[in-house]
This record gives sequence, structure tokens and C-alpha cells, in this order.
Amino acid sequence: MVVLENDKLKVTIKLKGAELSSVVDKQTGIEYMWQGNPDVWAYHAPNLFPVVGQVKENKLNINGQEYNLNRHGFARTSNFRRIESTPNHAIFSLSYDEETLKIYPYKFELEIAYHLSGNQIHILYKVVNKEDHKIYFSIGAHPGFNVPLEDGEVYEDYYIQFEKEEDLVASTLSDKGLFNGKHKEILKGNNLPLASDLFNEDALVFKNINSRSVELRNNSGTKYVKLDFPQFKELGIWSKPGAPFVCIEPWLGYADSELGQQDISEKPGIQTLDKGHVFEVTMDITFG
Repeated sequence: MVVLENDKLKVTIKLKGAELSSVVDKQTGIEYMWQGNPDVWAYHAPNLFPVVGQVKENKLNINGQEYNLNRHGFARTSNFRRIESTPNHAIFSLSYDEETLKIYPYKFELEIAYHLSGNQIHILYKVVNKEDHKIYFSIGAHPGFNVPLEDGEVYEDYYIQFEKEEDLVASTLSDKGLFNGKHKEILKGNNLPLASDLFNEDALVFKNINSRSVELRNNSGTKYVKLDFPQFKELGIWSKPGAPFVCIEPWLGYADSELGQQDISEKPGIQTLDKGHVFEVTMDITFG
């Protein structure tokens, strides 16, 4: 565990997955992050790489070969190295090895950096191409936040506020986590109320989102969590039906379709990184 701390927040990060696992308000004692009850959902805020979502039959196609890769990739279950650490800053690294090359045949380094400033965590995701040719990948965040945050509240006292007016249509998933070609109108406006049955058909996946900032808020106006994700193009929102948390997930990439598999170079939302190049995206989470 790595702990970052200032006068406002105490933040804990696991070496496994470089996963943000706890954010505590030091004045109120409130824990913002879902605490990973394994009977419900065992994670807190997994980092998704080199795929986001499910690949069909757990097979990733690369240059005519199939590689076994589980949903959301292997970063979330891999042990990262801490390569830099101060009281309010830490950098974690995951590099390719013999085991990763068996399931994802690219040489890479993935760095995730956390910087604590006031009531905000700045997160930097960096991918370094160590091949002598292009590599392909997707990357995403999956933080889960406790809902409700205060005593006396219920799940329905919370809503997600979008930065811009949205006309959101969710692409729906099959029971195998693959897009089934169906769509569901979710929101016209900028406030999405949370409800216990909102996720009965799995995650809400938005490929057409205009906002680059969303806030989780309570109706009383006493608590919020704001996510700013300027470079991410897709957004997932998910919870286990009836569970006291919600995940707000900025993505670059998403699951396969039921219709068939594609080479990784042709997957919708895939990122391309030329040899010798470095890819960077950021996300800020503000707790108020």
C-alpha cells in the first residue's frame, strides 16, 4: 500500500493494479471509495489495459493469431512497481514480461501517476511503445464511489450531473458483456437520477457523450465527486443492481460486439501508438 496525505484527504493506493482503494475526508471521516466487498464487487477503482470491456470468447485477434485475454485486460490484476513516491505524489509502472507477451504480444510500459493537491487527485496514464512498430491498445478508468455518502440518505438521493446538455443513448450489452446491437434512450438534459434498477441490464455505455466532466451529487447539495476527463471519448456508468456504489468510467475503447471479432487494429475505439512514441491522458477527481 502507498498512502498520500495532506490536510484534507488521506488516499491509499494498492500496488496490485496501481488501484486507488481509499479516499477519506480527514475532517468528516467519510470514505468516498467503494471498499471492494468480494461478495458484491471485489474492486475499488481498477485500471483497464490493454482492452476495455469484454473481448468475444476471451480471444483477442492480433495479426491473424488469437490471444487469451480476460475482460478489461490484465493491468487490474498485475503487480506494479512503485518508481517514485513523496507524501503527495506517487508513480507506478507495469512493463511487459514473458507472461504478458503470451496474451498481448507487444512490448510496452504502462505508468500511472497520482498527485494529491487539496481535495483533488490528478491521475496521469502513460503508455510507452517499446516495439519497433505500432502497437494497439485501449485504456480506461473504473472508479467506484460509495452511494450514499452520508447517514440518513438512500441511493435515490443521488444523481450524476453532466457538464453539457446531453441526448444520451446507451449501447446495451448481452449477458456475456458484448454489444448486442440494441440501444436505449437514457437521458435528455444533464441530470441522471440514480435508481436501484438503473443497471438491471448491466452497464450504461455511452459512445456519443459530449461532456468531458461529470459530477456525482446528492440532492441536499452537501457532497459531490467530480471527474474531469478531457481526452477520454467514451463513458461507462455501472453498479451491481441494488449495491451501494456507482462506477463512473471514462474510457478510450470498449467491448466487442456479438456479431464477430476483429483484428485489434480495427477494433472501434482502439488507440494506435507509433514506435518510440508516448501516449498520455489525464483524469482529475475532486472530492467536495
